[in-house]
Amino acid sequence: MRTTYMAKTNEVERKWLVIDAEGKTLGRLASEAAALIRGKHKPEFTPHVDTGDFVIVVNAEKIVLTGKKLQQKKYYTHSHYPGGLKTTTAQEMLNRKPERIVELAIYGMLPKNKLGHQLQSKLNVYAGSEHPHQAQKPEVYELRG
Repeated sequence: MRTTYMAKTNEVERKWLVIDAEGKTLGRLASEAAALIRGKHKPEFTPHVDTGDFVIVVNAEKIVLTGKKLQQKKYYTHSHYPGGLKTTTAQEMLNRKPERIVELAIYGMLPKNKLGHQLQSKLNVYAGSEHPHQAQKPEVYELRG
């Protein structure tokens, strides 16, 4: 009798992938990067096991938001004090912390549990084209579409 294959954490082979965000749409890049981090592109994908790859996103400052999202999209933070809600537009965030826009978009597409928090550490986002992960010999990944 056959049983369903379940990947084990120590048996998974992980790669390092570099995605160039220059001229790419935020949501399309984020959904594909989240799938790579989860490992959904691998035949041994197991939902409750970390089977994904490490992802490096470069040129986050050159990401594209369509329509009027630069002015209308808002990011919220709260200090947990009364009246402590702070609002930032996507344009302000892109000028101040361009990496954060990409991180938040990808984090929003990962599971909201212990595994999801563990997967967040496999994402590295950089505003410019340089990254300190040359020793891992990352492969360039071309987005579909």
